[in-house]
Amino acid sequence: MTISTLRIASRRSQLAMVQTEWVQAELLRAHPCLEISIEAMATQGDKILDVALAKIGDKGLFTKELEAQMLVNHADIAVHSLKDLPTNLPAGLMLGCVTEREDPADALVVHSRHLDKSLASLPEGSVVGTSSLRRLAQLRYHYPHLVFKDVRGNVITRLEKLDSGDYDCLILAAAGLGRLGLADRIHELIDPSISLHAVGQGALGIECREADPEVLALIKVLEHRPTALRCLAERSFLRSLEGGCQVPIGVNSSFDSADNLVLTGMVASLDGKRLIRDQVQGSQADPEAIGIALAEKLRSQGAGEILQQIFADVRPQS
Repeated sequence: MTISTLRIASRRSQLAMVQTEWVQAELLRAHPCLEISIEAMATQGDKILDVALAKIGDKGLFTKELEAQMLVNHADIAVHSLKDLPTNLPAGLMLGCVTEREDPADALVVHSRHLDKSLASLPEGSVVGTSSLRRLAQLRYHYPHLVFKDVRGNVITRLEKLDSGDYDCLILAAAGLGRLGLADRIHELIDPSISLHAVGQGALGIECREADPEVLALIKVLEHRPTALRCLAERSFLRSLEGGCQVPIGVNSSFDSADNLVLTGMVASLDGKRLIRDQVQGSQADPEAIGIALAEKLRSQGAGEILQQIFADVRPQS
C-alpha cells in the first residue's frame, strides 16, 4: 500500500461522530501506520429542522455535502448510516464497504408516566413522536387510536422533548440508541410483525471513489459479508420501487437454515389504511435479484399506486 493518510468526511452530529470515530479506530487497528483525519460538517438535513424530512426531499439529504468533499478530492471516504444513503449514488462514487449490523429494530422510548405501558397498551390519543413516514404508516395501520407528531433534531434533542412532556413516546432506531450509550432508554423493541425497519438500518456504509482501488482495499477490512448481502438485497428492493429514504417502505432480511436469503418487504399508505407486505427468498449469490423480485411482487399487488399517491401528496419544497 502506498497510501499513508486517509481523510474521512462525516456529519458532525453526535451519533455520526460516534460512528465515524469507531470506523477510524477500527481502520487504525487494521492499519496502524495509517494517519486518519476526520472532517465533520453539517448537511442539509442537519440544518433544516423546522420542516418534516419528507417535505424537504431525500436526494442526498444527509449525504450530498459529504459526497461533494470526495468528488473534489478533499476527502477519501465518507461514513454514513446506511439507511440515509440513497440507492443511486453520484457518478464516480461507490458503496465500498458495509459494516456488521447492529440490531436494526425500531425501539419505543416512553415518557416516565408510561413506564407501565407497552406500545399496544398506550391510551387512546397518546402522542407518538417520529420523523419517519415508514414508521408513521405502519403504526397508523396497527394503532389508529394513537396521535402522531413530527419530531426533528438529533437523538439527544428528541429525548429532551420527550422528557419535557411534548410527547408520550418516541420511535427511534435501537442501533442509534445503543451506539450513543442510551440503550437503557429502550422501553420496547418493536416486533417486525408491527414495524419493518428501514433499508440498511443498523449498518454503516462507507462510500468512496470508484477510481481509488487502494482506498477500497483499505476499508474492505471492515466489510461484514452477511450484512452486506442482506443490505444489497434491501437496497435493490428500494431502488426497484423507485422509493427513497423518506418513503413508507420497510424491510426485514435474514438467512434461513439452508443459507437462502429471505427478504420481507412492505409498502403502506400514509394514512395507514392500506399496507402491502410479502416475502421472497433466494440464493445469497445474487441478493439484488431477490430485491428486484420482491419489488415486482409488491408492485403486482398495488404498491406502485400507493407510492404514486404518496409522491403526489408529499412534494418536496423547492
